[in-house]
Amino acid sequence: MQPPFNLDPLIWNIIVTFFVFVYIMSIIKFMDVLVSKGFPQDISRKIIHIAAGSWVIFWPLYYAAHISYVLNIAIALLWTVLFVTKGLTATPDDPAVKTMTRTGDPKELLRGPLFFTITMEILGIFFFMKFSAVAAMAVLGWGDGLAPLFGKYYGKHKYKLIGREKTIEGSIGMFLFGYIGLLVLSLIVWPSGMPLNITQLLISGLIISLIATIVEALSPADVDNFIIPFVVVLILEFFPFLVLL
Repeated sequence: MQPPFNLDPLIWNIIVTFFVFVYIMSIIKFMDVLVSKGFPQDISRKIIHIAAGSWVIFWPLYYAAHISYVLNIAIALLWTVLFVTKGLTATPDDPAVKTMTRTGDPKELLRGPLFFTITMEILGIFFFMKFSAVAAMAVLGWGDGLAPLFGKYYGKHKYKLIGREKTIEGSIGMFLFGYIGLLVLSLIVWPSGMPLNITQLLISGLIISLIATIVEALSPADVDNFIIPFVVVLILEFFPFLVLL
C-alpha cells in the first residue's frame, strides 16, 4: 500500500513528523504558559511525560516500508540535544528547567528527561510498531508518569526497597494507569486488518503492568526511565505468548 494521495514515502513521512512536532511542542508551550501563571510544576512535568510517551499514536501514520520511518524519533532527538545543552548551560529561570524538572536544577535534565528521550529513540528505531515498544512507552509514560503524583498527593503508606522511598498508593497508580495507558495506546496503534484478541490484550496488559510496577518499585533514582521500558521489552521479546503485535 502506497502513502495517501500517492505521495512519495519520504515526503509523507516528513509530513507525519511535522504533526508529531506540532503535537509535542504545543503541549510543552501550553505547559510553559500555565507554569508561568502558577500551575504546579510537578503536574506540568508529568503531563509532558505522558504526552511524550504517547507519541507512539503517530506510528500507524508512517509509511513503515521506507527507511524514513525513523523520522518518528526526530522530536526525541531534538530534545536530547536540548536537554544536554540546557542541562549544561541553562539557569533555573529557563522555561524548560521550570517545566520539566522536579527541583529547578538544570542538571536534572541530564538524568530522567534525557534518559526518556534516548529510550524513545531506541524504541522508535529498533522496535517500531511492535507491541513490546507500545507497552513499554505506555507503562513508562502513563504509569510512571502518574505514580509520583499519586504518591505525593495521596500516599500515606511508605516503603523502600532499592530505589527511592515509594508509597503503596503511588505503586497502585503506576499499575492502574500503566494498564489503562497500555490498553489505550495498543488499540490506537493496532495495525488495520490484523486480528485483535481483546481477552489476550486484557490479560497481557495486567501481567505487563504488574511487572512494570515491581520494576519501578525496585528501580534506583533517575534511571527508571531506562530500566522500566527495557525490562518490559525484554520480557515481551523473550516470551512470545505475551506479544500481540
